[in-house]
Amino acid sequence: MIANTPRPPYYAVIFTSIKKEADIGYHEMAVKMEELAKEQPGYLGFESAREELGISISYWKDLGSIKNWKANSEHLIAQKLGKKDWYKAYKIRIAKVERDYNFSI
Repeated sequence: MIANTPRPPYYAVIFTSIKKEADIGYHEMAVKMEELAKEQPGYLGFESAREELGISISYWKDLGSIKNWKANSEHLIAQKLGKKDWYKAYKIRIAKVERDYNFSI
């Protein structure tokens, strides 16, 4: 689903990853983190495609909201498990969205 974001400016956290073969517990944690993120102040939306190359984008009101999400205690546990058990590699990009536009039927 395409996230319903407000008028810019807002921020996007782009998480690109390559998973390890064994990813026991990954799906459950991903669902839990998405639900937990929705409860965080400043959260605006989420989009994800998790295949060979995983790309997840979360949208946030401001940089302070992103910082608070990164420091969330349950999110910190997921980050440690990701490094230890689930990911071969990942990259995080934080971008300010200046413009957006859409098309739908």
